[in-house]
Amino acid sequence: MKQVIDEGILAAGRYDHAPQLTKERCEEALSFILDQIDRNLETFIDTFPSEASSGNVYRQVGNTEWTPAFWTGMLWLAYETTGNEKYRQAAEKQLPSYKQRIEERRYTNTHDLGFLYTLSCVSAYKLTGNEDAKQIALDAAELLYIRYLDKAGIIQAWGNLDDPRQRGRMIIDCLMNLPLLYWASEVSGDRKFYDAAHSHVHMSAKYLIREDASSYHTYYMDAETGAPKYGKTAQGYSDDSCWSRGQAWGIYGFPLSYRYTGETELLELTTKIANYFLNRLPEDFVCYWDLIFTEGTEERDSSAASIAVCGLLEAAAHFPLTEPLKRKYENAALSILESLIENYMTKDVPESNGILLHAVYSKPGNNGVDECCIWGDYYMHEALVRVTKDWKPYW
Repeated sequence: MKQVIDEGILAAGRYDHAPQLTKERCEEALSFILDQIDRNLETFIDTFPSEASSGNVYRQVGNTEWTPAFWTGMLWLAYETTGNEKYRQAAEKQLPSYKQRIEERRYTNTHDLGFLYTLSCVSAYKLTGNEDAKQIALDAAELLYIRYLDKAGIIQAWGNLDDPRQRGRMIIDCLMNLPLLYWASEVSGDRKFYDAAHSHVHMSAKYLIREDASSYHTYYMDAETGAPKYGKTAQGYSDDSCWSRGQAWGIYGFPLSYRYTGETELLELTTKIANYFLNRLPEDFVCYWDLIFTEGTEERDSSAASIAVCGLLEAAAHFPLTEPLKRKYENAALSILESLIENYMTKDVPESNGILLHAVYSKPGNNGVDECCIWGDYYMHEALVRVTKDWKPYW
């Protein structure tokens, strides 16, 4: 692994103390989320919320994009934390669409099978022992494994594997897809899944993370020789800037791989990219859509902030009690979470069927800018479960 600079935490004392965020306030926020889920149950029985809202309202879409399982995952979180069968029934009613998607190979030319099948089917199996869900997830892992390019040592992100425009591209988001492969290796006994995930996480560390601990969104490898080519962005401000959501995926994704591999260098890298992220947060702790912006009128990305909360809590959970960063990351996570609760939830926007306002899907694509984004809602839900319950990740 290459040498990556650790800035440390530059704002002295900013994360030394926990905010005045009580468990009761978090429980109130969770109650609001459950109310929003209840409101949406009938609407999204056989459909799913769109990736981003329009006017803070999600449309109904089919199981086609990379995001449906964030809604299903929220149903499983609701079931696990309340025990209410209506959430389990709603989640299970959606499982056939995930099975059909795999069997018919519909919209499966993507690495995002990890997002899709971890939160829908692995979660179902872990919570209920559903053997059909287990098999669907294993089938998804097989399709994800097909995208592993042996020479390059990476899982290709998007598109047909024969498309030269996409060939050899990895993106930082894929760190969150790797748990499906680790899990598949554990339950099937087949080492190939683990080996592919292990290779990909190390190639991500080597090429997606820059020497200053910022990240590229995407990086191209020569699929035939394994030689590195160049980094680019798809949704960040520029190829040389640091897209906030990408950095957040890294903060969460690397410690998830640590959970399965036990390799301390992954946790050490997490601290460097987390410090870079924390050092660029504005006064209210919620990042702009790209970390090149630290003040001004550019849009925030509450979805990146909620992902980062989960990642900081995941990393902190692996530190010994004597590690000072453990408490600093917990305090930082709670500070971000408090700001999201107080300033970014839809509680004062009654027409919205979402959870978090002021998210950004793709600013360069003018898509979902200053809207609700369904993954932001899911990670906000997960973050609140993490700080109020003894919760074991679906990842």
